[in-house]
Amino acid sequence: MKNTILFFVFVNFSSILLGQVYEAGVSFGGTNYVGDIGNNYYIYPNKPAGALLYKYNWNPRVALRATYSYLPISGNDLDADTAYRKDRGINFSNTINELALGLEYNFYEYDLSSDDKTWTPYIILELVGFNYTNEESYNTSGQIVYGNKTSYAIPFGLGYKSKLYGALAFSIEAKFRYTFEDDLDFVSNNTPNINIEGTGNDWYMFTGFSLIYTFGRPACYTEGL
Repeated sequence: MKNTILFFVFVNFSSILLGQVYEAGVSFGGTNYVGDIGNNYYIYPNKPAGALLYKYNWNPRVALRATYSYLPISGNDLDADTAYRKDRGINFSNTINELALGLEYNFYEYDLSSDDKTWTPYIILELVGFNYTNEESYNTSGQIVYGNKTSYAIPFGLGYKSKLYGALAFSIEAKFRYTFEDDLDFVSNNTPNINIEGTGNDWYMFTGFSLIYTFGRPACYTEGL
C-alpha cells in the first residue's frame, strides 16, 4: 500500500513538472545610473553587466520569473551635461548585486511549441532587493568609511522576445530601478565638502540581450491571469 501511494505521488508530481514549459537563460548588457554624479540619461549603458534568469510559464500571457543580476555602475562628472558638474569633476564606481522576483506579462500569446505564437513584446513587474557598498560614515579627515547595505527598489521594465531556433529564444530588455537610497555614488547630503544639486534618490538601469533555453514538454497551461 505504501509503495502504491508513493507511486501515485511520483506520477502526479512528474505531471506537474512536465506539464509546463520552463525557461533558463543568461543575459548580457550594460548598466548606467542617474544620481548626483555624471550625466542624467536614463538609457546610457556604460558598464558591462550580466544576469541569470529562470522562468515558469503560467499561461501564454504570463510567465513567473526569478533573476539574479551582477550590475557594476559608475559615473563621471566629465560626462555630465551641466557646467557645474563638469567643473566639479568627481567620479565613482560601485557594484550592485540584485535579486528580482516577479512576472512578465505578454502583449500577445507566447508559446514556442506553436507555429504562430513565437514572439511578443512584454512588460516586467517585479519585487527587487539589492546589495551595494555604501557610505557608512566619515573619519576625522572627511574620508568615507565604507559599509555594506541591502535595500529595495521600485522596478519596471519592457522587453521583446522571440523564438531563435528550436528550443532557443532571445529577448531584449530595458529595466529601470528607482531606489530609496541616495548614496549609490557615495554622495549625499551627509557627504562633507561636496555640494550637490538636489536631494533626489538614485536610479540604476540595465539594458541587455538574453539567450533563453526552453525545456519541458509542450505546455498544458494553467488557467488564471
